Amino acid sequence: MKILYLGDVMGRAGRRAISERLAGLKARLRVDFTIVNGENASGGMGLTAAHARLLLDAGADCITLGDHAFDQKDMLSFIETEPRIIRPLNFAKDAPGRGARVFTATQGRKVLVAQVLGQVFMRRPFDDPFSAIDAVLRAHPAGGLVQAAVVDIHAEATSEKMAVGHYCDGRASLVVGTHTHVPTADHQILPRGTAYQSDAGMCGDYDSIIGMDKAEPMRRFITGMSRDRFTPSEGEATLSGVLVTTDDRTGLARDIQPLRFGGKLSQTDISTAGQGDAAR
Repeated sequence: MKILYLGDVMGRAGRRAISERLAGLKARLRVDFTIVNGENASGGMGLTAAHARLLLDAGADCITLGDHAFDQKDMLSFIETEPRIIRPLNFAKDAPGRGARVFTATQGRKVLVAQVLGQVFMRRPFDDPFSAIDAVLRAHPAGGLVQAAVVDIHAEATSEKMAVGHYCDGRASLVVGTHTHVPTADHQILPRGTAYQSDAGMCGDYDSIIGMDKAEPMRRFITGMSRDRFTPSEGEATLSGVLVTTDDRTGLARDIQPLRFGGKLSQTDISTAGQGDAAR
């Protein structure tokens, strides 16, 4: 099974790239299941119901969120009516929605998608991500009840993301990091068969400061003072993520390939993506 994971959608530029390119990308790569992180799709802070519908209509089979999950208040109610949206497992005990769900991919195959928040350097303390994801993976063994399992670790610290990756090794098809908006070059298959990348990057304009227009962040770094709000940069966006091929029988990864398509960072020839030239 081919699973496409796209990193944090950033503002209008990211939404536009998803709307215009995702369907064609899925067709050319023959993708069986697509996950999109919508954490910053609405003005760089959270996700509105309208923008969630746009991402789903464009071809996302599942949307994950993050620490900004409920910055847009209508998501508090919308997530209860839209099962294709996943919020972090360890966000808060009384948070609406669910942090893990089993979806149906092509040919009736089952895919578990779960998300956890890291604790290191985050803006507020969250519950333990390791015990949260452990319970879900134990209940949904890959290659058994589900044909694939994907874990989104939304965190600041690379070390914490790596720890989650190794903790899930052999139990998940893919562990992929989100939140920092910078694609890492460490895509690999871990010793027990789990595909891993520390950060998928963002779907946004990379002529920016992590997706934001450069002027205000630069001013704050140089002067220590703020003048305006951060606003997402609106240049041409790069779709950034990973393409993973899994084994239905074991639920483990056969290969993983980073994908950066369009915009400033485009470098993947999607005509050859997923043809076995990735990390094994």
